[in-house]
Amino acid sequence: MIAAALIAIMIVMLIALIRTCIGPSLFDRILAINTFSTATVLMISLYGFFNQRPEFLDIAIVYAMINFIGTVALLKLHRFDDLGHDGDET
Repeated sequence: MIAAALIAIMIVMLIALIRTCIGPSLFDRILAINTFSTATVLMISLYGFFNQRPEFLDIAIVYAMINFIGTVALLKLHRFDDLGHDGDET
């Protein structure tokens, strides 16, 4: 059952990589990269569960937080052309 889940996640990762390459807009590409990273978190979690190593869940959580912060930073950089912008429309 775990092998089937890993294969399904790998298929999702392949589709996300294809979408990253052919996405018509930047937002489609960012969403595809975010999907790929989420699938990576699932893969790390399944690997840790399969090998009975609970510390892999901590690694997956840290990777998910880095993914979220990176996505928000990339979108802010695209919108304001500056990561230090405080959000005031001036």
